[in-house]
Amino acid sequence: MLKIYNTLTRKKEEFVPIDNKCVRMYSCGPTVYSYAHIGNMRSYVFMDMVRRVLKYDGYSLKGVMNITDVGHLTFDSDNGDDKMEVAARKLKKTPMEIADMYTKAFFTDLEALNIEKPEIIANATDHIFEMEDYVVKLVELGYGYETSDGIYFDISKFPKYGQLSRANLEDKIAGARVEVNDEKRHPADFAIWKKADPNHIMQWESPWGMGYPGWHIECSVMSQKYLGPHFDIHTGGVDHIPVHHENEIAQNEAVSKQKCVNYWIHGEFMQVDGGKMSKSLGNVYTISDLQKRGYTPLDFRFFCLNAHYRKKLNFTWDGMEAAKISRERLNNTLYQHKSATDNKLDKAIIDEYIAKFEDAINDDINLPLALGILFTLSKMPKSIDIYNLAIVFDKVLGLSLSSEVVAPNVAIDEEAAYPKEIDTLLVERKQAKKNKDFVLADEIRNKIQELGYSIKDTREGVQVTKI
Repeated sequence: MLKIYNTLTRKKEEFVPIDNKCVRMYSCGPTVYSYAHIGNMRSYVFMDMVRRVLKYDGYSLKGVMNITDVGHLTFDSDNGDDKMEVAARKLKKTPMEIADMYTKAFFTDLEALNIEKPEIIANATDHIFEMEDYVVKLVELGYGYETSDGIYFDISKFPKYGQLSRANLEDKIAGARVEVNDEKRHPADFAIWKKADPNHIMQWESPWGMGYPGWHIECSVMSQKYLGPHFDIHTGGVDHIPVHHENEIAQNEAVSKQKCVNYWIHGEFMQVDGGKMSKSLGNVYTISDLQKRGYTPLDFRFFCLNAHYRKKLNFTWDGMEAAKISRERLNNTLYQHKSATDNKLDKAIIDEYIAKFEDAINDDINLPLALGILFTLSKMPKSIDIYNLAIVFDKVLGLSLSSEVVAPNVAIDEEAAYPKEIDTLLVERKQAKKNKDFVLADEIRNKIQELGYSIKDTREGVQVTKI
């Protein structure tokens, strides 16, 4: 039985779908005004983990992910410019050209990371008039009111406001992200429709003049259109909890008069060198940046799998190197299992490891534990049954083991416990040889010998032995 941590209740709960056959799930997608960075991509690896575990457990999925191509302002306080408009002016392109360019880049990254696309991809700009109708409903029901710059949601009319974030309204008032707007009835009231000035390049006709939707209304409209007023799971990053998702709940339940989502699941932040990612610090990396440094997208996916989705993940280049080496070793070992066609594993052992793996993934999607179980299994005497079991586990892990497990680059001597420094030098030597820098390759060989190890190039790879 799958158990997942529900942000709404702050506890781990048994997952019981509304429909026994199909799980309906909404995932907050990207605002396509720039390239997604690795912190963003960790959120989509997490989304993919949830989807893969549900599929492994036998559920079918109806998943929706939005593409925000209008309405996401530079500040959560409903001030600032539309991020799409800012990018369009900077790059001297139309907003739709910006959206198209970065949406394509986003899906290229998803494919490289082996992240399965949700069944429905919903662009905000394709649902403008449905958003207008939704805002009209909120106004008619007494939740929306008009000011000189837009239509705002009156949170005082929704007593449960704050149920997800557990923040009281006094905290909202005192929060640094809430700016004063004298026309608001409450400082934390949020925009559901913004009136556009004449120079705004993204605007549509509406009952309130030319304007564009608020960011939060987009997800309410698209989730309810495709999944109905009450669905199973909503995923996103923890940064969405206090504002975006809190506002979604208010909008959804104000209209539907019922609970909108049963399980809210949130992934934690990714840090870089123990701190925040920041353009000013020069540490905002993309998947393309990792590839330029010699790492594959699957190295990054493997790196993400080593931390639970509810734990902060600290990105370092040393950590990426360790992930790359560890993944390569796993693939090399599994290749040896794949080649051991004559050795069969007892069914009792197979069943034991399947049970351990399934217990791990169903305990709040504990992928680090599940990955550890695969590593333990891989250290057993060589058997093709272990390789076949790894392929089954990979339905959840998503490491493309069926195509990645090929003849190894480094022959593994299981008796040799050489230090990680040797692994690093072997990777550097491999790259040097690839670059035809044989002088450097020989220098690295000498360094390895100075550390007390010898290496031998064989048909299977590099054999490392202690001198």
